[in-house]
Amino acid sequence: MKEKRWIIRKDYDLETVEKLAASLGVDRIIATLLVERGVTTFEEARKFFRPGLDQIHDPFLMKGMREAVDRINEAIRKQERIMVYGDYDVDGTSAVALLYSYLKELDRNIDFYVPDREREGYGISYQGIDYAHETGVKLMIALDCGIKAMEQVDYAKERGIDFIIGDHHLPGDEVPRAVAVLDPKQSDCPYPYKELSGCGISFKIVEAHLEERLGVRLCDLPEQLDAHRLQRQEELKLKLLKYLDLVAVSIASDIVPIMGENRVLAFFGLRVLNTKPRPGIEAILRYGHVDKRRADQGDGGDKAAQGDKKAGYFEKELTISDLVFLIGPRINAAGRIRSAFDSVRLMLTDDPAIARQLADDINQYNMERKDLDTAATEEAKRRIDNDPFYTGRQSLVLYDPGWHRGVVGIVASRIVEAYNKPAIVFTEGSDGLITGSARSLKEFDMHEALEKCADLLEHFGGHKSAAGVSLKKENMRAFVERLERLVREGLGTEEVVPEVEVDAEIGFSQITPKFLRILKQFAPFGPENNVPVFVSRELVDTGNARIVGTNHLKFNAIPLTERSAPYPAIAFQQGEALQGMQRGERFDLCYQLEENYWRGRTEIQLNVKDIKFVD
Repeated sequence: MKEKRWIIRKDYDLETVEKLAASLGVDRIIATLLVERGVTTFEEARKFFRPGLDQIHDPFLMKGMREAVDRINEAIRKQERIMVYGDYDVDGTSAVALLYSYLKELDRNIDFYVPDREREGYGISYQGIDYAHETGVKLMIALDCGIKAMEQVDYAKERGIDFIIGDHHLPGDEVPRAVAVLDPKQSDCPYPYKELSGCGISFKIVEAHLEERLGVRLCDLPEQLDAHRLQRQEELKLKLLKYLDLVAVSIASDIVPIMGENRVLAFFGLRVLNTKPRPGIEAILRYGHVDKRRADQGDGGDKAAQGDKKAGYFEKELTISDLVFLIGPRINAAGRIRSAFDSVRLMLTDDPAIARQLADDINQYNMERKDLDTAATEEAKRRIDNDPFYTGRQSLVLYDPGWHRGVVGIVASRIVEAYNKPAIVFTEGSDGLITGSARSLKEFDMHEALEKCADLLEHFGGHKSAAGVSLKKENMRAFVERLERLVREGLGTEEVVPEVEVDAEIGFSQITPKFLRILKQFAPFGPENNVPVFVSRELVDTGNARIVGTNHLKFNAIPLTERSAPYPAIAFQQGEALQGMQRGERFDLCYQLEENYWRGRTEIQLNVKDIKFVD
């Protein structure tokens, strides 16, 4: 187990914490957690704990939204064929499903398209444009991609096809000459929130269009509306809610911040998923042995649900973590292994039988994906550990033409996790290029580094921590060496020690029912609003420490210096600490508090991030 550095946050003002604690009637730890998340006043706390759709921003503040809505209306009025086009990952396919399902209610002359990862690669493809031209499409709406597709948009224009771009990736110096380019990250876009997912952009298009149709906006204050328009506003909210399950899945899977507008969208999306999930999502949940069928589905549904529960299915309140680990990988797997069209169809269907068949297929793809990424990860680690080339290097770049293009991003993530170094994993691409996925540490901006290597690359795009990249084989050596130099300049030459950011140091006696009740209200959790991490000191095991599963340590921790009951704890992949506990050594714990569901019972459990023995 690698040594980790615990960094206890102190990026807050104590006076602000004390004032907030007094105004809310909460203890200082809760107030500290809020201030760390940018919540410093009573009103901000009210909005944080009571999200409302009136808290999201006016979609027409987004640059290009007026032009986008007008062009969509023109296409509907002229009965022009529309194509909704999106990336093949969870964010892209959910964005396509959302906008397509909305427009399908208004115009039957509509199609959707997702590029093939192997044949077409990432982004707007010429094959997709050719297909659109052949089928009479006059308007293409690209989602979760396209912000750098200058040549493709011009190519489409020559064939009589207009483009609307709805992306959330970082733009370059120029943007495509489309009818409208929607991307809050454009330097001159006044939209106040910059971290929407690609599906979030799709939702904002629907929100803007629906507001135009109903003649009312979410941002209108109720006291300014007459009874008729107030009723329209409630209708608007109900119509928008049904799309937020897809937005929540995209927010969770694309690892975007869950603060501000994203937190509101995720909050209501989870509510939809937990009360009335669409058939496709419900079918996927069953592979996690989660049953969301409700009593309002009639006797047949109840009997089926009872049968499932006997077979090991259980009711569970879905969280962002469930979307990340249960739903996201399966939806992603279709685009990685076969066709992302299946993912879109799964999210669109209203037929439970079709949903079940598609979910079965997609689950099979996910099993294939696991086998492929496990084999590629093991081979990549073997090379790193045995090839002298990698000794002392601060960046890890690997290439194998036999690795599947659909798993190189996953492999890169596993390499970063195992070695704590930025990594890029390449395989054979199309058109004679090498294509790969990059993943990075929070301390190193991978996108900025790729910009400094642009003369060696054919294509690249993404975020600070994750990006896609392709280049010619003859440029690989020069790219590897330049990236290594950039990483050394950014991180230094010493091995980066993994860090755990700690929110607060607490004693077990502070974990009261009120504390836990308020802590649950911090959800939904995710980037910028992670599950709080605590440190407790001077603990011992009660004598029941044991290994479960594959090197997971299960034990009960009790403090030596305060009166408190013991808490059960699980430390994944930290079995090497067993001997110290069996010897009765004292230890400090770095952990998250979580609810553990087991055999119909719920208990508070410590999810241990790190253990430090102090004897």
